[in-house]
Amino acid sequence: MGAFKELIIGMLRTGIFGFGGGPSVIPLIRYEAVSRYRWLEDDEFGETLAIANALPGPIATKMAAYLGYKLKGAVGAIVGVVAHILPTCLAMVALLALVNVVDYSNTVADMIAAVTPVIAVMLGQMAYEFAEKAVKGLGKLAGCLLFVAAFLLLQTISVHPAIVILIFLAYGASHFPLKNKMARLKTKNKGTSA
Repeated sequence: MGAFKELIIGMLRTGIFGFGGGPSVIPLIRYEAVSRYRWLEDDEFGETLAIANALPGPIATKMAAYLGYKLKGAVGAIVGVVAHILPTCLAMVALLALVNVVDYSNTVADMIAAVTPVIAVMLGQMAYEFAEKAVKGLGKLAGCLLFVAAFLLLQTISVHPAIVILIFLAYGASHFPLKNKMARLKTKNKGTSA
């Protein structure tokens, strides 16, 4: 299957089944990009998601643009975004006439209420998997401390999420090269002492 065809099908699927805004679509985009088509490794998806969160604009369209660009350059980015937003645009146009009819419908309110827990579980599962990788890479103590620090910065002090992401990106950029350097020195020292 061609890359453009895969991109269009994957992004159409995320556009059709995505409900509730950008963050709720991320698990669907992750499934298409990492599990189904294997365009990215899980670590690269996490890094891309972190950078996309720091940039202004809708997260889902930024992810669609990145995936398209990675696969087919600038044309791929355009195709990815159009394929992702097309179902929503068509649905908006088609359903505009029904807005006044369903505006006060208890059935529609119940349908939306029924979908909300599914989105919460999907986001929770993705957060758990990323936390598991963070603990594996940083260790339990550092992973837990950084989680608490992020929580305090976001919830208690109300620092903008983009600033928190940039702080943690800077930490990762300095932590992992230093960790690798220390591991190489340790290996070298073991080799000279033997």
